[in-house]
Formats: sequence, structure tokens, C-alpha cells
Amino acid sequence: MARGRGFDVRRQPGFATIALACFVMLYLPIILLVVFSFNASQSIGAWEGFSLRWYVSAAGNEQVQQATLRSLLIATAAATLATVAAVGAALATTRTRPWRGQTAVFALVNQPLMVPEIVTAVALLIFFSMIKVATGYTGLWYLIVAHTAFCIPFAFLPIRARLQGMDLTLEQAAADLYARPWQAFRRITLPQLWPGILAGGMLAFVISLDDVVITEFVKSAGQDTLPTYMLGQLRRNVTPEINAISTVLLAVSIVLVAGFYFLSKTRK
Repeated sequence: MARGRGFDVRRQPGFATIALACFVMLYLPIILLVVFSFNASQSIGAWEGFSLRWYVSAAGNEQVQQATLRSLLIATAAATLATVAAVGAALATTRTRPWRGQTAVFALVNQPLMVPEIVTAVALLIFFSMIKVATGYTGLWYLIVAHTAFCIPFAFLPIRARLQGMDLTLEQAAADLYARPWQAFRRITLPQLWPGILAGGMLAFVISLDDVVITEFVKSAGQDTLPTYMLGQLRRNVTPEINAISTVLLAVSIVLVAGFYFLSKTRK
């Protein structure tokens, strides 16, 4: 007796057409952006030949240089702080006995993922405005703290997933051999956890580097990051220089993802 075939969405009529249309809508604009970043023309829609003029223009633009350094500084600091906090939160929710309020803490840690970003941005604007008035301080730490708070859940989820997939046997054996908790963490847990930490840190870095809404609300005068600088330029005069900057950001993201893939593959 022949067995009936299970449901397979790939065999449904029109699936290939819908999938192809989705890929075209997702990637065709990105491909066009990359192609026109090499356009010799001042226009973003009329091709007049291959040129690197807009990459040279962006590299020599002092505002772009300052915004890039500021973005890298904020993203590095925020990703580092968010990853450290995420490791602690992940350990507290996976490597301890169940405790009252654990579910509530998990929900609070992931709150930035559930609340609209504009709501978080307005709340941070009001909160930091009160502090600025009281202290007179208007430095970059407001942006670093805001990005850190927003990036914690992005670092937390891959780290927690890695911990949940790790066997407790080695940690229990270390405890049986009188290893202190810190020794067990440093010698047993951390070497197994670092791919998750790398993934969480990388994701937090990319999210911080790309953020516009929170940055736009929290930043003070003269504190443009690269995305907010690009937004400001789009409001004034759109040139292929924006395409060139976007292509570089895309390349950085691809390199980070590819680097993590090869590192995790080597680790395995």
C-alpha cells in the first residue's frame, strides 16, 4: 500500500513564483543601490558610466569621517556593555534553579523587542532631558547607555540559546571536584559559550551601528552618527555618495556575518 505524501509547501501551485517575487523585492533594490554607488553621474537614477568618485568623495568628507568614528565608538561600547549584561542575564535564567519572577525578568529583558522603537525613543528622550537639565552634561554617554539598553535583548537571545543547548555534565563534574563557581565558569562554561557571545556581540554591534530612531531622539547637537548623517543628507540633496556609504555599511555587515560563520564552523 503506497503511503500518502505529506504536505509540502514547495509543491503547492505558485510557490516558486511567490518565492521568486519575494527575493526580487528584497534584493533587487539592494543590488541597484550597490550598482549605482559606482555611477559617474550626479543623478541617482541615470547611469553615465563606472566611477569610484563617490567613494572617494565620501572618504574625503570630514563630516562622514567624524560620523563614522562616532558610530563605531558608540556601537563598540554599546555592544560590549550589552553583551556583558546579556551574559549575566542568560546565566541567571538558565544556570540556576527556577525562581519566582524568572518569567517576568525574561519578559523585561526582551521588552525592547516588544515595544515600538519610537516609544522607547520618546521615553529615553524625556528621561535623558531631565538628567541633562539637572547636570548640564550632554556627552556621548547618553547615546551609549541608550544603545546598550536597546541592544541587550539582541545579545541575550543567542547567548541564552547557546546556554540552553550546552550539557551541564562538565560543569557538574567541575563542582564535584571543588571548583569555585567562577573557576567553573571561566574554564568550562566560557570556552563553550564564546560562539554565542560572539553572535550576540556581533548582532548588538550591527543593531547599534544601524540605529536611527533612538539616536535621532537622544543625540545632542553635533553628535550625528553615520545613519543620522545619511538621513539628514537625504532631506537636503540626494547624491550617489549616500549609495556609496550604504554599500560600505552593507559590506561591513556581510563581513561580520561571514566571519562569525567561519569562526563557529572552525570551533565545531
